[in-house]
Amino acid sequence: MQSLIQRISDIKKEEMSATLLAFSFVFLLMASYYILRPVRDAMASDWTDSEISFLWTLNFFISVIAVFIYGWIISKIRFKHVVPGVYIFFGLSFVSLYLIEILGIEIQWINKFFYIWVSFFSMFHLSVFWSYMSDIFNKTQAKRLFAIIASGASAGALAGPLLPTFLASFLSSSQLTFIASILLFITFPIISKLDSLKESKLENKDQVGDKNIFHLKGNPIDGFKSFIANPYLLGIGAFILLYTMISTFIYFEQTEILRGYERAERTQILGSIDLLVNILTFAIAFFATGRIASKFGVGITLALLPFFVAFGIIILAFAPIITVLLALQVARRAGNYAITRPAREMLFTEVSQEERYKAKPVIDVVVYRGGDTVTAWFFTALTEGLGLVFSVIGIIGAFIALLWGLLGLKLGKSYEARNQ
Repeated sequence: MQSLIQRISDIKKEEMSATLLAFSFVFLLMASYYILRPVRDAMASDWTDSEISFLWTLNFFISVIAVFIYGWIISKIRFKHVVPGVYIFFGLSFVSLYLIEILGIEIQWINKFFYIWVSFFSMFHLSVFWSYMSDIFNKTQAKRLFAIIASGASAGALAGPLLPTFLASFLSSSQLTFIASILLFITFPIISKLDSLKESKLENKDQVGDKNIFHLKGNPIDGFKSFIANPYLLGIGAFILLYTMISTFIYFEQTEILRGYERAERTQILGSIDLLVNILTFAIAFFATGRIASKFGVGITLALLPFFVAFGIIILAFAPIITVLLALQVARRAGNYAITRPAREMLFTEVSQEERYKAKPVIDVVVYRGGDTVTAWFFTALTEGLGLVFSVIGIIGAFIALLWGLLGLKLGKSYEARNQ
C-alpha cells in the first residue's frame, strides 16, 4: 500500500506516516462536521430569509467574542494543550446538546443555537487544523502534501453524510450529534503522534519548541492587530471575503428551492449533495491538486475556481433552474475543498507561528462570518426588499467572482515572491 501511494502521489518515504496521520486527523474532523451539517441545514428551510440573516448576524458577533477568548486562552496555557484542547471542547459541547435532548429539557431556542454553534464549529475546527499543519510541515512539504492531506477532508466529508443520508429516518438529530462528538475525541492520540513525528521523521527541528513551557505571548487583540497591519494577511482576508459572498448567494437560493420539502427529505437531499461533492473532491485533491500547484503555481491554482464559478453564475442567470443551481453548487464546493482551500492554506506557511494561531482565526472565522452577515442582509434586501429575481442577482455575483479570481492571481505572485 505504501509503494502504491508513493507511485500515485508525491509523498516521500519519511513523510508517509505523518501524511497519513494528518489525512486521518482531518478525515475525522470532516466526518464529524458532515454528520452535523445536513441536520443543521434541514432546520434552515423552516425559517424566513430574515430569520436566517439574523442568525448569521448573531453568529458573527459570537465568532468575534469567541476569537477574543481563544486569543486570551492560548496566551495563558501551554502550547501543547492548544490544539487538542480545541477539539475536546467542541466534543464536550456536542455531548451537552445531546444530553439536553435525551433528558427531555425543552428549550425553545435550542434549534437556533445548534444552527449557530455548528456554523461556528465549521469554521473554527478547520482553521486550527490548518494552523497546526503549517507548524508540522515546512514550506516545501506543504506544496506537495497539503492537497493530499486535504483529500482526507474530502474522504471524511464523503463518509460523514452516509449516516444522515441513509439513516435519518432511524437516528434522531441528538444521536447523530453524539456520534459526531465521539469522532472529535478520537483525534487526541493522533495529535500526540504528529508532534513526535514533526522532529523525528519530518526533521523540522527549526519549527520545534519546548511545548511544555512555550505559549503564545500577548493579549486577545494581537490577532486582530496582526491582521490589520499585514498587507499579505489583508489580501488573504479579502480573498476569503469574496468567496463567502459567492457562497452566501448560492446558499440562499438553495434554501428557497428546498422550502417545498419536509425536513427529513431536505436532510436526505443535502446529504446526497454532500456525498456527490466529496466523491469528486477526493479524486481531484488526491490525484491532481498537488501537481497543479507544482506545475502552474499557487496563483493559477487559487484563480481556477473563481473564474469557473463566474462562468457558471452567468449560465445560471440565464437558465435559473434547479439542475443548473445544484450542478454549480457541487462544482463550487468540490473545487473549494479540492483546489482552492489547499492552495489558500499554503499561503500561511509564509507567516509566523503567532500569526498562524492568532491572526488566522480572525481571517477564517471573523472575516468569513462577517462576509456571511453582510451578504445575507444584502441578499435579503435584494429579494424581500427590492424583489429582484435571481438572474439579476447572478450578474452581480459573476462580477464578484471575477474580482475573486484576480485577487487569487495577485496573492499567488506575492507568495512566490516571498519564496525567492
